[in-house]
Amino acid sequence: MARLPMYRQIADAIKEQIQAGDYKPGEALPTEAQLREQFSVSRVTVRQALKLLIEQNVLESIQGSGTYVKETKVDYDMYQYSSFYEKLSHLNVKTHSDILSFEITTPSLQIAEALEITELDRIFYVKRVRFIDDNPVTLEETWMPLSLFPDLSYEVMQGSKYEFIEGKKKMIIDRSEQEIIPVLPPEEVVNQLGIPADQPIIEKITKGYLVDGTVFEYSRNYFKSSDYKFTLVAKRTHHY
Repeated sequence: MARLPMYRQIADAIKEQIQAGDYKPGEALPTEAQLREQFSVSRVTVRQALKLLIEQNVLESIQGSGTYVKETKVDYDMYQYSSFYEKLSHLNVKTHSDILSFEITTPSLQIAEALEITELDRIFYVKRVRFIDDNPVTLEETWMPLSLFPDLSYEVMQGSKYEFIEGKKKMIIDRSEQEIIPVLPPEEVVNQLGIPADQPIIEKITKGYLVDGTVFEYSRNYFKSSDYKFTLVAKRTHHY
C-alpha cells in the first residue's frame, strides 16, 4: 500500500489528538509555526493538513484569531439501532440525562395504537433531556408498556434503557421503525434546549420491536440540528 502523503499523516495525527481529548471542541490548535516544529515539516505541508481538516469540518479557521476544533456533531447512523450512550461511545465526551417526567399513566388512542395495546393498559411515560457534556442536545419522550417492564425505575432512565432491557430483562431488541421530520421547535423544546424559536430542528419518531415482534417502546426525540447529522447507506436495486 502506498505511503500516505505527509500532510495526510499530520491531519490524521491531529484528528487522533482531538479524539483523545488533547484538543477539545472550541479550543485553539497550536500556531502554524508550532505545528511545523512539532512535525518537522514545511509551512506548506502544515497548511495542507489544516486545509484538509477544515474541509472535513474537523477544524474551523477564524480570520485573525487562529484555527479551532469544531464542536462535535453526533453522527446518527440510521441503520444502527443503538442507545444515546452507544452512539457517543467513540467520542471523548461525558453524557447524562435530566428526567423531567417519570410516571405511570394510561395511553392516548394514538400511543395505544402505536404500542399495540388498549387505552386501558397502563404505560410508563418518561420525558428527559439528554446532555453531551453540559450541552442539552435532545428532548426525548418515551412510552413503554408497564406489563413488559414492571420494574422500570427512575434510576434506569437516568442511564440507558436498552442496557436495562437487554442486560437485566434479557430481552432481545430486534429493530425499529423511524420517521424523521424537520419542524419548528415547540415552546418546551426552545426552553429546554436553549435554541431560537425560529431555528428548525429534527423530530424523530421511533417504534421499537423485540425479536418476537412485540412493540416495546414508542418514542419522540427532538434533536438540535446544530449538534446532529443523520447518515444512511442507500443501495440501488439492479434489474437484470
